[in-house]
Amino acid sequence: MSHMPLSVARHLRRLLELLAAGAPVEELGTVAAEARRNGATAQDLAEVEQATEAALRVHSTLRQHRRREAELTALFDTAGDLAALRDLDAVLRSIVRRARMLLGTDTAYLTLPDEEAGDTYMRVTDGSVSELFQNLRLQLGEGLGGLVAQTARPYATPDYRTDDRFLHTGSIDAGVLDEGLVAILGVPLLLGSGSGGQVIGALFAADRTPRTFAPDEVALLCSLADHAAIAIDTAKAMADARIALAELAEANAVIGEHSAAIQRAEESHDRLTDLVLRGGDVADVAADVAGLLKGDVAVHDGSGWPLTAAGAPRGPEDGGGAEEAAVLVASAKSSRAAARAVFRDGRWVCAMLAGQELLGCLVLYGRPDLDGPDQRLFERSSVVTSLLLLLRRSVAETENRVRGDLITDLLTAPDRDPAGLVARGRRLGFDLDRPHILLVARTGGEARDRLADAAVQYLFGGGGVSAEHEAAVVLLLPCDGVGPGEAARLAAAQLGQLVGAPVTVAGAGPAAGPRAIADAHTEGVRCLRALRVLDRAGQGASVAELGFLGVLLGDHHDVDGFVSVALGPLLDYDTQRGTQLVRTLRAYFDCGGSLTRAKEELHVHVNTVVQRLDRVEALLGPDWNTPAQALELQLALRLHLLSGA
Repeated sequence: MSHMPLSVARHLRRLLELLAAGAPVEELGTVAAEARRNGATAQDLAEVEQATEAALRVHSTLRQHRRREAELTALFDTAGDLAALRDLDAVLRSIVRRARMLLGTDTAYLTLPDEEAGDTYMRVTDGSVSELFQNLRLQLGEGLGGLVAQTARPYATPDYRTDDRFLHTGSIDAGVLDEGLVAILGVPLLLGSGSGGQVIGALFAADRTPRTFAPDEVALLCSLADHAAIAIDTAKAMADARIALAELAEANAVIGEHSAAIQRAEESHDRLTDLVLRGGDVADVAADVAGLLKGDVAVHDGSGWPLTAAGAPRGPEDGGGAEEAAVLVASAKSSRAAARAVFRDGRWVCAMLAGQELLGCLVLYGRPDLDGPDQRLFERSSVVTSLLLLLRRSVAETENRVRGDLITDLLTAPDRDPAGLVARGRRLGFDLDRPHILLVARTGGEARDRLADAAVQYLFGGGGVSAEHEAAVVLLLPCDGVGPGEAARLAAAQLGQLVGAPVTVAGAGPAAGPRAIADAHTEGVRCLRALRVLDRAGQGASVAELGFLGVLLGDHHDVDGFVSVALGPLLDYDTQRGTQLVRTLRAYFDCGGSLTRAKEELHVHVNTVVQRLDRVEALLGPDWNTPAQALELQLALRLHLLSGA
């Protein structure tokens, strides 16, 4: 074995040192040149050149190993990102950045399909400087990216600008030119393997100079694309899972609410049924329903007038009168037609029916958001209230017939056995010794046959009693602070609605005891006759409200009361200021309305008479000198004069 020359050994050692230091290829090539300069023999130079070639092969192998190590590290890091997936955008940005770094390209980007628009768009870019390119959109089959998405295969081009394999469009070429891209590699993002894989996007790496992409670079980008596909699919699965969990939680909440509503409905039904069986009244039902539904509840009869209320406005008499009652009746009819509760004017209304007969309506205030279970509970409450009303009406009709016999005997022969009449009334729960308002009602035509039933319905729940007597209906109501005139007007309005025709009502009282009640009836009949003579059919009034006719028709002939009503403002004015308005008015009427004669009678200037009469008009109203009012005033002046005042 021959010994290696020292010069060759020195050059070989230099090659090993350069390899160990990771020197570039160019420095390895300088060793052979140095040997040639130093005068190495041809044989030694051949040895050095062979060693240099071996060193270059080793250098290439080491570089490939380092590159492969970097690629594996990047893939492992990407896999770690997928395992801890929290933010899909962050994972995709990391994949695109690693693709650019590992392939050493100027830029990298990832596109995803837009299902609504039917094209693809740039989801993530790295290294891009063109806003036009970043907002680029590609149709299926257009450009390199469109072909990747259409064929589900990788495509690479060393110079996209001159490559005629792709469908060039103005918008795509403009974006690529604005970004300055030349060499492009694109690979598909695939879900599933084989021919059945689904393309959900594409990953690209691109250079701004011509470049041929090696097979191992294509394989690396495909691996990163697989990771991106997994990340997108995982994120979608997680989003679907969150949606499913949310829907499941919502469904569970709905089931819980439904179950609670069913249990609540059962408890409410048992509670209302028990209330009815225990003899509860309509007011008790209204109070319970108000508590169950956390609102205010009112019960109205078939004419829209209130029967009772629990925390709610009682209805027409609180403001609105007959107009408000008509609105409630219309709402109740809508509820009957719809067979359910209806929402009208900020309140829920549910009809209370006996067959198709409208008994009334249940009204709920303060719950505009009434949901399904509560609405059904409200409707069920109206059924319970209807049954209670039917039961109470049947009992009331029976009691009213018995009480009606008592009223007939009282009006026919009040002095025959007053104590016996009072005792009979107490046995029937009706105390004749208490003050009562007596009403006499009459109507004409076919409505006359419906008036008695309407009176029973009108009095229902109010503690009054009614009876037919002498072609009219007599109603006896407990005195609750409402005067006979006001009571007559309320009754006329509601009875008219119930029978569908004008009902004239006369009021009298208050009266206590059989004889006083009979006398009040006599006065009421006279008042009713006067209303008919005055052409006031369909209205209600009392004797005291008929002016001088009331004085003539009334039993007590309340002269002072009549004078006070007619002349009260003038009398008070004269007393307080020492004027002579009453005397001036009397002189004016005595002189036939002549101002000249009146001023001579009074010994004052005519302007004084005019000023006094202007004051009279201010106190009595502009119609003081109409024929009807003048007649009342003249009669009052005569009575006042006769009284010696």
